[in-house]
Amino acid sequence: MRRAARRERVRGSGRGSFTSLSRAVSETAEQSSQAPEILARGPWELDRVSVRWRDEPYEPTPEQTEAADAAIRDLQERGSPSHDGVAARLVGYSQSEDGIAIEMQPLRWALRLVAGDASQSMAALCVTRAADGRWLAGRRAPWVSSWAGRWALGAGGAVDLGESPAHTLVRELEEEWAVAPAKVRAEALLRLPHGLVMFVGQAWLAEGVEETVRPDDEHDEFAWWPSEIDAWPAEAGEALPRMARWLTM
Repeated sequence: MRRAARRERVRGSGRGSFTSLSRAVSETAEQSSQAPEILARGPWELDRVSVRWRDEPYEPTPEQTEAADAAIRDLQERGSPSHDGVAARLVGYSQSEDGIAIEMQPLRWALRLVAGDASQSMAALCVTRAADGRWLAGRRAPWVSSWAGRWALGAGGAVDLGESPAHTLVRELEEEWAVAPAKVRAEALLRLPHGLVMFVGQAWLAEGVEETVRPDDEHDEFAWWPSEIDAWPAEAGEALPRMARWLTM
């Protein structure tokens, strides 16, 4: 796994990146009246997602660099073996009948931690469903620093250097839940109010594979929520059902 370049992991502190649209949308709903901006809407088959990487990295301002340094120091002071490194930033995109073309460039991973300005860092969310339509939900472990104790849908994480976000969807599902999808498609490209860009996909498992799901150590509980969103438990809150309904429109 290439997690060191894109996220920090530590017992007692957790990952510092925003790794799930469901978690990020939840925070946005609590802290801001602004809704995520839909940059492009699919669906697209994964082979219809093309990517171009610029060679030149993003150059942050001195203020951004100082804020990123401070964010890393804060993680370390809280006992986190934080890993700074290189991640992906959205430069531009274009949508056509053939699919979506995305242009990205390298940027410092810690810039996604800057409050109010994630520098258009790229992350991916793979909302995951069983063959019968149920939704995979996991509760973040209490030792993680971001979204501790909260429920989230599917798997998500930062786009690695040189990677297509279409590949990130599948990789994150395998890393976090130890399963591979029978079918997966890209759904949308979104930008959150604080400047994080989310590439959202939806995956379906083959019949019976849901029994083999195993969470990673960043989850302490998981469940298969009913296919009928109105039947979800109270811990789903408001943001997760809202996102699920949007994906089924």
